[in-house]
Amino acid sequence: MRIAPALLLALLAVVSACSPSLDWRELRPDGAGVLALFPCKPEVERREPVRMGLAACKAAGLSFSLTWAELDDPAQVTPALQQMRESLAARLQARAAPAQAVQVRGMTPNPQALQQGLQAEQQQARVAVFARGMRVYQAVMLGSRPDEAAWEAFLTGFRLDI
Repeated sequence: MRIAPALLLALLAVVSACSPSLDWRELRPDGAGVLALFPCKPEVERREPVRMGLAACKAAGLSFSLTWAELDDPAQVTPALQQMRESLAARLQARAAPAQAVQVRGMTPNPQALQQGLQAEQQQARVAVFARGMRVYQAVMLGSRPDEAAWEAFLTGFRLDI
């Protein structure tokens, strides 16, 4: 039996993302409209009446977070997604790699639904922004070194309004 090279690479990525220091678990934060897969037990905070929230945790020297906010106007969604990516790069004083389209199950298509890498002096980040209806999301993995397998597992673990 011969395994295709692409399948073998995918299997290796999954196995490395499942290292003992990353204990993957599902989370469905109240009011977030998302089922998320985190590599550690996240702390969840919600802010009312502004209808926003944050789930975050640290594992294997990396920080993982998901932020969400409910907007009042559909015209705010596209600019909000762009601003979320740009403000993170500015806060980190990071150089941004070219952005790429992102697909999350259940998301509303949007030209600003993108992911990209950020390179700061002491740390690196991966960020993805996406939306469903008038709710916007920002997923971030931050650390001193990249872990593409962990990022891929984190990003593909999101399911919106399922």
